[in-house]
Amino acid sequence: MTRRHDIDALRVFAFALLILYHLGMAYVDGWGFHLKSVHTTAGLQWPMRLVNGWRMSLLFLISGVAIALLGPGLRRGRFALMRSWRLLLPLLFGMFVVVPIQPYCEAVSNGHAGPGFWSFLLRYWQVQPWPQGSFAGAEFGITWNHLWYLAYLWCYSMLLIVAKPLLDAAPMRRATGRLARAPAWVLIGLPAAVLLLWLAWLAPTHPATNTLVNDRYQHAKYLTVFLIGYLLGREPAFWERVMRLRWTSLVAVLAAVSWYFLLEALGAWLPADSRLRTWPEPFWELQSKFCEMLYVWGMLLALLGWARRYLDRPFHWLPYCTEAVFPWYILHQSLLIAALFWLKPLQLGPVWEPLLVLIATVAGCLLLHEYLIRRVRWLRPLFGLKAATGVRPSRHRIGTG
Repeated sequence: MTRRHDIDALRVFAFALLILYHLGMAYVDGWGFHLKSVHTTAGLQWPMRLVNGWRMSLLFLISGVAIALLGPGLRRGRFALMRSWRLLLPLLFGMFVVVPIQPYCEAVSNGHAGPGFWSFLLRYWQVQPWPQGSFAGAEFGITWNHLWYLAYLWCYSMLLIVAKPLLDAAPMRRATGRLARAPAWVLIGLPAAVLLLWLAWLAPTHPATNTLVNDRYQHAKYLTVFLIGYLLGREPAFWERVMRLRWTSLVAVLAAVSWYFLLEALGAWLPADSRLRTWPEPFWELQSKFCEMLYVWGMLLALLGWARRYLDRPFHWLPYCTEAVFPWYILHQSLLIAALFWLKPLQLGPVWEPLLVLIATVAGCLLLHEYLIRRVRWLRPLFGLKAATGVRPSRHRIGTG
């Protein structure tokens, strides 16, 4: 298997960004979240919108690339077993042990549960439906909240295993090889056009649910970038191209996002009698949607290109952080919501409260991972780590993807 430091580093940065994004969700005005602070602001919407378009797509793209880098010797049966062990076990453990503090805080804040976490937990473990509005996923009796990524990734991995003979066939390899060597406008525009198709066709009638079922738009989008990651990630020409096109991709990103926000501003500022207002609505909508998807795919290419150029080196911190990613991902949102739940009544203000919530989240992840999870052998698989005997992090390769 090829060792790629840039892919490991991108994953670390992507999950670090996820922690900051979820912190922002508690403080951005007008967006729903499991628990909201009283110190919300609409000023967070613009930067969070810029991140929201590609943050999860990046994780699924990296996951596809990671599988591609396993090489042609990948044994499908063994890979399926290992994938299930590394994804489903942490998912189930997280749903029953790590996540419950989130619906507890949400239900208490909504007035659907009284104080007392242990009594709530005993009721939660019965996996019986809760009153409507108690917490996200109450109708199922249990929730996976931020761990939905693990369920989706497992499903896409199993689909890839089934489709691998087709994906590895000579015609598909030739097609992906041609795409990897295609002109810049094709490499940037074609995947963006596919993503535009899903956005225009499925998003209006199938909004995101994160429940695995009835989530057609997100499946189409994330499965597409996952498969693109697998198909192009195994092509050496792709990595040379993406590095050479890193400035081109960045220019495409800036142009797309600038035009997107300009269209949005024109829609808000143009007088009702403006001649531009008489242009067909689909004309404006299609432009806006294409800019959105061009921004997403261009950003993914730019991140891959810049990471390939500057991050493909053995940083001394990378092995430890690569191991820590999965436990931190599982822990972070539960720690964040618990910290906000306990700090919110103290009325610390719009500066100290988010700062202390962030410190508590990072410190909790660091201490639990360093002094408990990675040192207790039976805990390691529950957080997606290999069952190692020592506490020194091994120089493992690309992890769960």
